[in-house]
Parts: sequence; C-alpha cells; structure tokens
Amino acid sequence: MSKYDFDLAIIGSGPAGRAAAEAGVQRKKKVVIIEKNLWGGAEVNTRDIPYSAGLNFSHLYAKASFGTRLGISAQNLRFNYPTVYHWQRNAILKTRAEIKKHLEELGVTCIHGQAHFVGTHELSLSDNSKITAKNILIATGAKLKNNGITGMDTVPHYTPDTVLGIDRIPNTVMVVGGGASGCEIAQYFAELGSKVAISEISDRLLPREDAEVGDTLAQYFDKRFDIKVLTKTRVVAIEEDDISEKVFFVRDGQEKLVRVEAIVIATGSESDLDLGLENARIKLSKTGIKLRRTLQTSEKHIFAAGDAVEAGCSSEQAAYEGALAVMNMYTRSTGYANTSGFVRMVETAPQIAVVGLTEDDLVKRSIKYKKVIVPTSDSKVALTHDENVGFVKILVDKEGFILGSTIMLPNAAEVIQELSLAVRHHLPLLEIASTPHIKTSWSDLVLIAAKKLARGRA
Repeated sequence: MSKYDFDLAIIGSGPAGRAAAEAGVQRKKKVVIIEKNLWGGAEVNTRDIPYSAGLNFSHLYAKASFGTRLGISAQNLRFNYPTVYHWQRNAILKTRAEIKKHLEELGVTCIHGQAHFVGTHELSLSDNSKITAKNILIATGAKLKNNGITGMDTVPHYTPDTVLGIDRIPNTVMVVGGGASGCEIAQYFAELGSKVAISEISDRLLPREDAEVGDTLAQYFDKRFDIKVLTKTRVVAIEEDDISEKVFFVRDGQEKLVRVEAIVIATGSESDLDLGLENARIKLSKTGIKLRRTLQTSEKHIFAAGDAVEAGCSSEQAAYEGALAVMNMYTRSTGYANTSGFVRMVETAPQIAVVGLTEDDLVKRSIKYKKVIVPTSDSKVALTHDENVGFVKILVDKEGFILGSTIMLPNAAEVIQELSLAVRHHLPLLEIASTPHIKTSWSDLVLIAAKKLARGRA
C-alpha cells in the first residue's frame, strides 16, 4: 500500500492539467486535480472559449457592416449585446461542466481550492486539509504581469480575463498593451461601435512578431476602424473622477491624458507561481521555475507544464507538455519537450498565425536565411472575397528547409497547418512547392510563395 494519498497530484485544470490527468489514468495511477478558480482554467473560462465566441460574433458583424460592396444592405443592421454575452456564457458553462464530468468519469478526484506546498510531497488546501502525492505537476497557468501603472488598485478597469464579461459596450475604450490580447480586444470593441485607442510601449503593435505584422495591422486598424494606435507610448497612471476614467501616458517625451469610459489593461502575463515553492525546495530562475528539458524541476518528482512554464503558450502546447511530463514521470526513457511547430495565433480579422522562427529570431541568432513575402492581393481569392489585407511570409535556411512562417489572412489558422507540419518535421520548401493547392482557397498563396522562393525570385 502506498504511503501517499495519490500517485499524481495536479495543480490546475487547464489544458496541461487535463492532459496530464488523462495520461495518469491511462497508466492506472490514482490522480487528483486541484483547481482554485473555475474548472477548465483560462482556456475555457477567460480565453479560448469566450474569445472564440465573442470575436466570431464581432468579426461577423463588422463584415456585414462593411459588406455594401458585395451587395449587402446594412443600413439597419443592429445587435443585441445581452444576447451576445449570453451566447459566450453558455459556451463557457457547457464546456466547463463537460470537463469536470469527464474528469470524474475517468476516476480523477476533483478538489476545488488553493493548493500550497508545505513539503516536497505534501500540499495544504483551502479548507486546511492536506494531501500527499508521490508525483506532482504544476499547471497553474498565468496571471497579469505587474506593470507599474499607478492606480491599478483603486481605479475600475478590465483585463483580458474580465473584459468580455462587460455588461454593455462603452462609447470610448483605452486598451493598454499592443500584444495579441490587446489587439484582439481593441478590434472587438471597434467592430461593435466603440471609439478605441490602443497604446504599446514598443515601436509597433505585436512586438513579438516581425515588423510587417504590426505595421500592417496598425494601418488596417486606422483605415478600417479609426482606431488610434499609440506606439512608443508608456502608460504611467489611471485615475477616475465624476466625469470619466483617465489614462495618463508619456509619448514623445510629453505626458498626456485621455478620458474614456472603459480601460483595459493588457500588458502581458507571467506564470502564476504563488504556491510556496520554497517549501518544496524548487529552484527558480529569473523567468520562473528552473526546469530541465524533460519539464522536471529541481525536485525529481515535481514537474511543470503550460503557462506555469512559459506564460502565453498556446493551449495545444500546454496539453502536449502536460502529457509529456507524465510520460517522463513514469518511464525510464525521458522525452525532451519539442515545441517546434506549435502555432501562435492572434484572433484579429484577418487572423495572424506564426510558426517556427521569425526573421527577428534569425537575425539575433546570426542564422543565414532567405525569405519571401507574398501579399494577399496576389491571390484571386482576394478579389472574389473583397479581402486585401495581409500576406504570407516564409523563411528557409540556405539548404531550403523551412525555418518559420507568418501568415496574415482571413483563415490563417487553417492555412498555417501545412507549414506547421514542415517546421516540426524539418521539411524542405520543395515539398510545399510541389504539393497541389486549391486555387480558390487562401492556401494558394502558400503555393505561390513557395514557388517564388524555390525559384529564387523572392
């Protein structure tokens, strides 16, 4: 009989935690999941599900509103926001219930509460009870990064986790942060009729990606939605008075002020590690938990995965890491985490999908490369669909193997898949260039780009 209550304790029920639980059950282990907030984690409750529902609606509404060139009469087009909100909530509630039910049917013990390490194998819970486990996985997700903005504790504001729960669409919005979440939120409100400004401390929107992405999106935001894009702008404080909320920011060496009805702080995330890690003797690095490539911490029986390792990683990558961590717990042959081929998505319209290395990455690493950028207008689909914003960008090494790609298209999530395959399995560009593509689909742009680069005409 085991001296531990459980074979495997998982802290967090997001994609990493759930994948780990399923992997543990498959290995006939006694598994417990501890969730301090809502079952399903951010993926279900504050990110993937609500954003998919909300942005799908706002993009659809905006497309219909701008559809006069296609013969759509939108003079009396309206929407009922309570209905939009309830659509999102129903999607969340249904998914959340299905997840907990699925875990319980697998035989996983589900505990709602805050877990805290009190020893290397022992966790205390919110009700002052304690459990022990032979192995532990930290899958706690992420939280809003400390940004140094004065007034955060006293002035009402929204974050990417709370903003889609807003009860009405504000007339004016200031989005602080021009990363993926900030850009999605800015477009969401602009599509539904708000006057929007977005600030970013870097010199472009989406600074993690190559310059073409942020520059193209900023121009589109300005031209289509009249969104005020404020790059090289540092927000220093937020305040409120009887009239409105106020955002103070520094731009071009001058402090300025804007009044708005709603403020959204989207300044990035960091791993949520308030777990008493010191009690488990887990070593930390400057960026978070110190990990081996096997996802193992300094304590050989404690692993970490998902946003707890790298804030902002995709749900797909988190699930992969959760399952891999459990495999490494129980097998002698250890597997290294291979995150090559996982896609970063920005759910704006057009979508932005990035896989592999960016051009900035290659320059920093002094890797020689060739590139091609094909604008949306090079495809006949741009004409038939009245879509002319975006491009396909492919990067290859000197031998012609695909290093990375950035796609900005209406359905970039689907178009990127063949390039994800190529990056993960180190396929040559010629494999893409010789594969038939449907001419009436956006994927034809990938073929055009691949052929240009293969022929040396990029």
